[in-house]
Amino acid sequence: MSSSTTLFPEDSAIPEPFRIDTPLEVSEYLLEGRIEKWEGETQRVDSAIETAVDGVYAPKHIGSCPVMDEAAGAAAVASTKAAWNNGMGLWPTLSVAARIKHVEDFTHRMIEVRDQVVRLMVWEIGKPYKECCVEFDRTIEYVRDTIDALKELDRTSSRFVIESGIYAQIRRAPLGPTLCMGPYNYPLNETFATLIPALLMGNPVIIKPPRHGKLLFAPLMEAFRDCFPAGVVNLIFGNRRLVKPILESGVVNVLAFIGSSEAANAMRLSHPSPNRLRCILGLGAKNAAVVMESADMELAVSEAVSGSLSFSGQRCTALKILFVHENVVDEFIRRFNEGLKAMPIGMPWEEGVRITPLPEPGKIKYLTELVADAEAHGAKVVNPGGGAVDRTLFHPAVLYPVNENMRVFSEEQFGPVVPIVPFRDVETPIRYIIESRFGQQMSIFSDDAAEVASLVDPMVNQVCRVNVNCLCQRGPDVFPFTGRKDSAEGTLSVGDALRCFSIRTLVAAKGTLRNKALLSDIARNHKSNFLSTDFIM
Repeated sequence: MSSSTTLFPEDSAIPEPFRIDTPLEVSEYLLEGRIEKWEGETQRVDSAIETAVDGVYAPKHIGSCPVMDEAAGAAAVASTKAAWNNGMGLWPTLSVAARIKHVEDFTHRMIEVRDQVVRLMVWEIGKPYKECCVEFDRTIEYVRDTIDALKELDRTSSRFVIESGIYAQIRRAPLGPTLCMGPYNYPLNETFATLIPALLMGNPVIIKPPRHGKLLFAPLMEAFRDCFPAGVVNLIFGNRRLVKPILESGVVNVLAFIGSSEAANAMRLSHPSPNRLRCILGLGAKNAAVVMESADMELAVSEAVSGSLSFSGQRCTALKILFVHENVVDEFIRRFNEGLKAMPIGMPWEEGVRITPLPEPGKIKYLTELVADAEAHGAKVVNPGGGAVDRTLFHPAVLYPVNENMRVFSEEQFGPVVPIVPFRDVETPIRYIIESRFGQQMSIFSDDAAEVASLVDPMVNQVCRVNVNCLCQRGPDVFPFTGRKDSAEGTLSVGDALRCFSIRTLVAAKGTLRNKALLSDIARNHKSNFLSTDFIM
């Protein structure tokens, strides 16, 4: 159903700090340390936000971007391959301290374009302004934390180990050319969560920005060029036509991808030696909340509203299905709907807004179909105005009672639709989580210690994070962030990511007097970047 009025603004009413009067027409890309001009096909980039000029509404035109082809993909492969040079290139053989300095220089340059990056993110993916600021600042913090973690890792490795008469130094070495592909919902943070550890560990990279959220990489292009050796960072724009030949080349040793498991599987199989391709993947999730009869209802509702609807539910860590004990489900729904009333809906620059326009084409249609399917199988939209559509705005729809016959029971909706399932026996949500193909996180709401313990023990073998009396989330970034089943491969926390993008490697020698003198000479006189006892401060 559609609303009779609209929350979308007149173009002239957009606040000055957020105006984009001149679209950003990106016609450049970064290759071999040079910013090159793209002469081929381009794609118009329109915002999810529609604005009116003389009373006529249309998606706001904010720029354009190259749609690069197979030849461009092959050129990016060649650039990355040359920078790697079979592990003998400048970047993979550089000292840890020197690589850190390059990343630090880049970080300083990145901060200089913060406002431009944030404004582009607001317009391109419709994320609330304050959340865009948080994403940028959190990314900077992630970079700094990763540098600190690498320093600590290197300090631990900067000594020789003696075992059974063998002297060895064990360090972590890079894996090789890496393809980094982030998601549209966190285009900066999630891309950098793989890019930065990959670079710090000595891997040259190809960055392919997401379908939505790609313009914001343009302001970073010069910093990438100036702060890294030629070919270490290659920034290209395009679609599957670009990605397929990159993987088919067999040159890429690491695939860092955040998206659907179906896309990840297809890309892995495109590689001629998939067994040799290291994959670091953040994939889908259908995180469940289990609200027990003993739960603090005010706390459970507050966390469930935020957990299921922050950034319009477009988070892999969102609560995407709520199991609520039948004895408290009526109270839960009443309180949940009250919480919804306090959740502002509108444009991303509005103060406190949480529900904003959806950037994915076809998402409104998909969510509307999910709601219709649930209603056809016995559920009702139990919140006033739920499911109403205003152009690219979808008003949150709370569905109850939801059962296994409905698509929303098993499909990851990735939008503001909240399915609520009543249960009498806790085996119902347990069985759901066990049978789900996803295994990222879950939340338990209960004040009964024995009850919580009885859920924690089996659930830690099904999901990788059990949240007690709080919503599902990624942070803090030092905590492991991963998943079981079809939800992830590899771990994207600060320390773990460094290990994901490297491999333990050692140099060993028998402990003869001659070898000890040799190793000592190399380390003392700084003749090797690998065999080093330097202590990075």
